[in-house]
Amino acid sequence: MTASTPFPTPHKALTIAGSDSGGGAGIQADLKTFAALSVYGTSVITAVTAQNTVSVTGVHEIPVDMISRQIDAVMDDIGADAVKTGMLSSPAIVEAVADGIRRHHISQVVVDPVMIAKSGDRLLQEDAVQAVKIHLLPLAQVVTPNIPEAEVLSGMSVESEADMITAAKRIADSGPKIVIVKGGHRSGPPIDIAWDGTTTSYFETPRVDTQATHGTGCTYSAAITANLAKGMPAAQAIEQAKQYLYEALRTAYDIGAGHSPVHHFHELWSLRQTTGLK
Repeated sequence: MTASTPFPTPHKALTIAGSDSGGGAGIQADLKTFAALSVYGTSVITAVTAQNTVSVTGVHEIPVDMISRQIDAVMDDIGADAVKTGMLSSPAIVEAVADGIRRHHISQVVVDPVMIAKSGDRLLQEDAVQAVKIHLLPLAQVVTPNIPEAEVLSGMSVESEADMITAAKRIADSGPKIVIVKGGHRSGPPIDIAWDGTTTSYFETPRVDTQATHGTGCTYSAAITANLAKGMPAAQAIEQAKQYLYEALRTAYDIGAGHSPVHHFHELWSLRQTTGLK
């Protein structure tokens, strides 16, 4: 019998977000992404959604006290090298999460300002937007709005690349170190534009013609978080996350009647096919 060789302890990432019963977005997408990128994932569930690839049919918020207890339970024992936030539907939840981040002195925070599900259903209450700007964005190392979210956070219309840069700068006024305005809602290549307070950076991959776009924002921000947890500089973390999402879109499969999820484990599945493993 051969002795087992233990793997080294992995880097750790925490996701604070809603649960997607369809498995394509939210907590489920984040944990899949962490695992695919060799990071140990933990979770704090802020809401339970009844959701599939077509629609969100119900949302049940987790009591604020229980959200805080989850944060403390994870951070007091396991800790996290980086943390991301996703669906935080109410002002009270936003404030509880921000308090937890401050309480545990978490510095590497990625904020995905989830507002609308891929199906078009609203996931962030209108009165929570201001809470995000006041309480959460000042704690963020990276914030990743898509164009509709950037319009809400910046208070302006975003139609051109110049608008994306202006919106990023306006959002940065709330305190995040890096603002990435994602360009997937525009035609042409999905160019993401990042502003870090001094420099504008561009991140581009080819556009993938697919309906399998459920969970793209969650997956992208989770990949950035995983890469930061592993110690990558922010620009490298974003670039590699963009490439990971591109491959996850390019290799996606059909699940359900609506927007299928991206393929989080594309590299592992390809390896298994190559080696003939079942």
